[in-house]
Amino acid sequence: MLTAILIACVVGGIAGWLAGLLVQGTGFGLVGDIVIGILGAILAGFLFPALGLVLAVGGGVFGAILTAFIGAVILLVIVKVIKQVTA
Repeated sequence: MLTAILIACVVGGIAGWLAGLLVQGTGFGLVGDIVIGILGAILAGFLFPALGLVLAVGGGVFGAILTAFIGAVILLVIVKVIKQVTA
């Protein structure tokens, strides 16, 4: 159980860092993007199966990072739009 949580945090951290490089202007910094990546990984982990989406780009760690990356990008874009609307 602890190992799975640790792996999810590492995968989410990598995905958040990559998503932060792609989505500019969020202003969260490295640590914030990593946290967003972990939350994005959780989001994608629930959202993709519910929508019937399956990434056929391989399994294992690469597939997990890709799924978490997509979830983190979605989450960063949503947060960026909300920040622009409220500013």
